[in-house]
Amino acid sequence: MPKGAKDATPRRFVLLPPRGLQAADVGESKGLAPFLVAIDTAFRAAGAGKAMVRAAPGARIKVVDSIHENGAKLVEMTQEQVVELRAAQPGLRIVPEVFFKPALFQPTIESKVKAKGLTLATKIALKVVSKGDGSPLKGVKVVAFTDFAAREGAQGTSNASGVVALALGAASKKVERLYAFADLGFWGALRKNVTIKSGTVLQMEPIDLAFVDCVRHFYGRAAVGVGAGVTVGVVDSGVDTAHPDLVLDGGLNTVVGEAPADFGDNGGHHGTHVAGIIAARGTAPTGIRGVAPGVRLRSYRVFGKGAEGASNFAIAKAIDAAVSDGCDIVNLSLGGGDADDATRSAIADARAAGVLAIVAAGNDDRSPVSFPASDPRALAVSALGRKGTFPAGTESAGDVAAPFGADANDFVAAFSNVGPEIDLAGPGVGVISTVPGGHAIMSGTSMACPAVAGIAARLLAAHPAVLALPRDQARSDEIAKLLLQSAKDLGFGVTFQGKGLPG
Repeated sequence: MPKGAKDATPRRFVLLPPRGLQAADVGESKGLAPFLVAIDTAFRAAGAGKAMVRAAPGARIKVVDSIHENGAKLVEMTQEQVVELRAAQPGLRIVPEVFFKPALFQPTIESKVKAKGLTLATKIALKVVSKGDGSPLKGVKVVAFTDFAAREGAQGTSNASGVVALALGAASKKVERLYAFADLGFWGALRKNVTIKSGTVLQMEPIDLAFVDCVRHFYGRAAVGVGAGVTVGVVDSGVDTAHPDLVLDGGLNTVVGEAPADFGDNGGHHGTHVAGIIAARGTAPTGIRGVAPGVRLRSYRVFGKGAEGASNFAIAKAIDAAVSDGCDIVNLSLGGGDADDATRSAIADARAAGVLAIVAAGNDDRSPVSFPASDPRALAVSALGRKGTFPAGTESAGDVAAPFGADANDFVAAFSNVGPEIDLAGPGVGVISTVPGGHAIMSGTSMACPAVAGIAARLLAAHPAVLALPRDQARSDEIAKLLLQSAKDLGFGVTFQGKGLPG
């Protein structure tokens, strides 16, 4: 763009009052409340993405979505229009739309292997089979790292014959790590420092639903009624509405352009897995049991169909809806976007309304705690693992790392983010839970977070006086206190575990 030229590219922004998601018609918000109501009226009359309003003399903006009549709006405008609007409404917070990812750990290739004079057209064809009966497995993601630290290598997906071709530039190749991930039914596989060639067979371990994974090791298998009276909202990629292990109370889809009533799984399986950790009601050998199966479970879908990112506006709208719907605890197994006022405001409003947000710390290999877990009003959760709670040769073995706990079998996962913002640690390595069509293994602070949310529900259900408190800041503080004061010091130090393992 030439120097001095106007940037006419429309971008999405979130309009917020000075505090929270709604403007009060008093004090510093007095002039903003009617302004936001006028925008909302135009939006309701014209429909999403069709309302054009003159927000300022030089700012005619498109209204995409609205949370409240007198509250947050998602709009499209140019940077020049932002400047004009800020001049006309200086009390308005104008923040960019940003996106967050599921806090799921699954290593992937970031750069292709260097051929070093060879052609990458030379591929190695591996075969992926079930360790149970030797049958070929279709749709398995295979990742071969020649340099794991640099995330360099090749990856592919197995065909109907279980064969996957990896462009490694040689007929035989030594790899630092060879991973395989199935959508359901099998543990992820891991082989370290192996030489592979065409014809190499990679076996995958079938899931035994009676197996004691890390969640069941630390928290057992609760009775079906545990957690009754408590409502938990899962702000995620949607929850499968037909899974036999799950009972949903309802929910909302806050993704712009999608049906509000479509709060089922978006195809990514993440939200269904999270929900099962909290509240699955199945029984082995055909089902699994969550940490607090008696809760009222609600799904708030913020990831669109096939989408990898959820916008701050959709997340704020979902948290706001969860508060309105009477949730006591909101689970956020997502993060990684820039810190923003929309998400901060939603979490602050939830705390002020007696609702506690529990958030995954992120999976960036011991990096600082990601946002929104780093928000001081949220409770941030790191991921704990335990040796012996996953079969030998499975993907979870790659997550073992120092420091180890007072019990040397306990560890904080290599992938888990850590730092002074960590409040608690939860089991999150090699977790068996629900996915559409069956059950799967996932790892991440995404899994540790709902385990802690489930324990929060257990504790709240066991303290009816706290559950019955007026819905205000004192109530959410008491819920947080129950959770934090229940925690056991596992010996990792506060930057890795916060107060420790709740329960």
